[in-house]
Amino acid sequence: MATYLDDLLVGSRRRVDEARAREPLEALRERAREAPRGPSFHAALSGPGVSVIAEVKRASPSKGPLAPDLNAPAQAAAYVSGGAAAISVLTEPDQFLGSLLDLADVAALGVPALRKDFVIDPYQVWEAKAAGASAVLLIVAALDEPMLALLHAEAQAAGLDVLVEIHDASEAAAAKRIDAGIVGVNARDLRTFELDRDGFARLRSQLDDHVIAVSESGVRDADDVRRAATDGADAVLVGETLVLAADPQAAVSELVAAGVGPPAPGTTAGSETR
Repeated sequence: MATYLDDLLVGSRRRVDEARAREPLEALRERAREAPRGPSFHAALSGPGVSVIAEVKRASPSKGPLAPDLNAPAQAAAYVSGGAAAISVLTEPDQFLGSLLDLADVAALGVPALRKDFVIDPYQVWEAKAAGASAVLLIVAALDEPMLALLHAEAQAAGLDVLVEIHDASEAAAAKRIDAGIVGVNARDLRTFELDRDGFARLRSQLDDHVIAVSESGVRDADDVRRAATDGADAVLVGETLVLAADPQAAVSELVAAGVGPPAPGTTAGSETR
């Protein structure tokens, strides 16, 4: 029986084939190399406290339409004003109602932008670069290990940071084997879309200390950010809560404040380092 993830990957393959027919990979690479380099996603998440990656998302397979008429750059601008360190942009069109145009519009704001999609082919990496992205998401569950390694290397060659997403111990080991520098623990199983709120705490210890660890899915409020901090998160990725917020700027500000937390003993605010 096909899973949610299987269906999403079929759509990705179809779109890659259609796009390649319109513009060959080498032509896309040439165009992408001329695009300005975006600000560092890695650096944006490397400050003290828990950084907030705020997501632009109109819909999801589990919840259906959330904000189908959402204006991507306006939403992202509100997030940035609220203190978001980076913006995640869903570009998958069928279930999430996103697009590469959304990514380009958000990247044009000058903020680190992550292409969040079901990336299965080098073509999609170069699409992200051409759109002005700073980083691309690679989902371990969607890829065999040779393709994971190839896409990770391709993204680095394109000058992009990589957020490698895991959900279990075997995927954590795969991320370690490719020396992933930023690893996201998705509390949601992409095969069933069920949520495991203890997933991040369970897997953080399996990641090296130098890895930037991102808690994904299930972060809704300041208490969740504080819990993520206690569990060792360097960043949280938040989508649905912010998309549905009446005041997204204020909602981000609240999460950012929770991520700052009290200064460590012997330090002053702003002096601690990771």
